Amino acid sequence: MADAESSRALFIAGFGPIVRDADASRALYRDFLAIPFEDSDGYLHTNRLKGAKSFGLWPLAHAAESCFGRTEWPKEVPTPQAWIEFDVADVAAATRALEARGYRLLVSARTEPWGQTVTRLLGPEGLLVGLTYTPWMRPKPRRARHRKAR
Repeated sequence: MADAESSRALFIAGFGPIVRDADASRALYRDFLAIPFEDSDGYLHTNRLKGAKSFGLWPLAHAAESCFGRTEWPKEVPTPQAWIEFDVADVAAATRALEARGYRLLVSARTEPWGQTVTRLLGPEGLLVGLTYTPWMRPKPRRARHRKAR
């Protein structure tokens, strides 16, 4: 029992793709998504981006269904090893900007049955990247309080 308690995951301490083409990865994550990286001899990192709100083991068949409408991942498309989603202010605008920069989108600003809007693409390192609007992960708007007149 002690092993189970001592090895229980507390939070995601770090995540990032292993990059082969640093320029292409910088173009997506630093330049397009405006992630505020520090550079330590080519290792870009940040502690200023808020952490994961969800962690999941997504079956490849489900990812294929989400991206291509079938349970088989196409042989001509590199198979991703991991996925990451970034909530953005405006998925439609971000999607148009990705298209203008020549990214191949697998899903384009689609609203899923559960209410999340998503655009998906393969990042330069083969990571399945989602730009999303996830309503339940956003702060609830504050309601104005009305004071009674005296």
